[in-house]
Amino acid sequence: MITLFVRHTVADYAAWRKAYDAYGPVQTEMGVKAQAVYRSIDDPNDVTVTHEFETAEEARAMLSSADLRSKMQEAGVTGAPTVWFASKV
Repeated sequence: MITLFVRHTVADYAAWRKAYDAYGPVQTEMGVKAQAVYRSIDDPNDVTVTHEFETAEEARAMLSSADLRSKMQEAGVTGAPTVWFASKV
């Protein structure tokens, strides 16, 4: 399994979460097997999400999706996200 980690700041967590949850079916189509959302205890608009994929290619394809970038902007993501990939060992 490959895990994609994405950390970013959002303008309003509640609005972002609604948009994130609505995007769930598209994530599944893109190969997401599991996901999780984390919020900073010091800043509720500092969000980290994880998405698990079978392959790194699926993870990179989702990350490079123009549709995903558009939805992130619409959902209120501010600034550039910090992104990294990892595999569980």
